[in-house]
Amino acid sequence: MAVEMERESLITEAPNAPVTAQRRVRSDLENSLPKPCPSSFISAQRHHNLSALQQHCAFFDQDDNGIIYPWETYMGLRAIGFNVVASVILAVVINAGLSYPTQPILEINRVEVSESRVGSTLSVESESVFLSWFPSLLFPVYMHNIPKAKHGSDQEFMTQKDANIENVFSKYARTVPDKLTLGEVWDMTEGNRNAFDIFGWLAAKLEWGVLYILARDEEGFLSKEAVRRCFDGSLFD
Repeated sequence: MAVEMERESLITEAPNAPVTAQRRVRSDLENSLPKPCPSSFISAQRHHNLSALQQHCAFFDQDDNGIIYPWETYMGLRAIGFNVVASVILAVVINAGLSYPTQPILEINRVEVSESRVGSTLSVESESVFLSWFPSLLFPVYMHNIPKAKHGSDQEFMTQKDANIENVFSKYARTVPDKLTLGEVWDMTEGNRNAFDIFGWLAAKLEWGVLYILARDEEGFLSKEAVRRCFDGSLFD
């Protein structure tokens, strides 16, 4: 009886929810991934104390100053094979979308000092000015604040990369077990949509569309390894 209850507790398909049968969740992750860990795990020697999300962006930081400007995004896109027109459009869209959320909050104390004529007392008035309310027209993306640019309707790869990648491919890779077709990539972005999250819907489709164009193989498949390498930044090396 106890064995039967344990078996039922591990069932990943619900008969009254057909989508759970269409998008199966892997039940062997403990065997396949003995120590699945968040991709934000920091390796000081290999990745210079960068999180996985920062590693993903670091390729585009051409001068390693922690700030990515549109022209740096453009140069990075050209370096990985996109043409001039596509690189210009993507650089504008990417930086315009990520700049303001990552803009740091800078506090400047404006100090005014006045001296009283009656005595030698000084009156000091200070005012705090927060510059983050005013977006920069250069559209810089600040890498140390890049987690603030995380959007909805995504696959949570940056928090539980290995386990989520396995689940994505078990749910959507129907033609080849470890590879996605363009149609399956589209189905995946549709399946992860959040309600009323129009920006997230568009961002997810743009990101995965670019990744598919960049990393698909000769047969038109996007492999699991290519996805993993994209999200830790090694695909761009």
